[in-house]
Amino acid sequence: MTSDNKQQDSTHFGYQDVPASEKAGMVADVFHSVAGKYDIMNDAMSLGIHRLWKQFAVAQVGVRPGQTVLDLACGTGDLTMKMSPQAGPDGVVIASDINASMLQNGRDRLTDKGIINNVLYVQSDAEKLPFADNSVDRITIGFGLRNVTDQNAALASMHRCLRPGGRLVILEFSKPVLPGLDKIYDLYSFKILPRLGSMIANDEASYRYLAESIRKHPDQETLKDMMADAGFDRPHYHNLSGGIVAVHKGYKA
Repeated sequence: MTSDNKQQDSTHFGYQDVPASEKAGMVADVFHSVAGKYDIMNDAMSLGIHRLWKQFAVAQVGVRPGQTVLDLACGTGDLTMKMSPQAGPDGVVIASDINASMLQNGRDRLTDKGIINNVLYVQSDAEKLPFADNSVDRITIGFGLRNVTDQNAALASMHRCLRPGGRLVILEFSKPVLPGLDKIYDLYSFKILPRLGSMIANDEASYRYLAESIRKHPDQETLKDMMADAGFDRPHYHNLSGGIVAVHKGYKA
């Protein structure tokens, strides 16, 4: 086997090298495990700041009444919940996740809050989206791209589904840019976060993987270049919390 073939056939699962064909199942196991405590852990991990990150991201999406919005890796529905009233009764938000447990938790949560009239739920793989070409106005993916096995394929699939003039917004953990913040962030990620996972979700291993997956995710400039390679026009990003999180945005010409 050549080194090129080896690279194509393997990928990372946190800091482990694993067969590319097995990563999706391994990620699925992580999210099946954490689904029940996902919202509680989000608040604990970020001290609630994730709500501000998501609010900023939704503002970048710019949903208009009547539009069709695809919320990938929707999880328990935080972004869908914010965008549903913006799309209005003539629009639709498609809440999509590859993980059935997360998607069901999101559906139950939004239903409990009375958000039922313009939300559809679809279990799908971001690399092979089951939507027609040029069929959606906006796509969001919040804290999910780093878990995708082939991120380039996923970006190309998103670009295909967007209508001309449509917009992609990616909210994801990224690389700290403030001097000294990386050391503090490492201490938190690898010492405190797994302990929180153990205490709250009874699952230290999954949260250790999540910390490792953040470190393996492309940095801001690399992801910007990947978006351009996938065909997105004017890709750019905003750093939040010193670059711990970044919001990337691009358009379909």
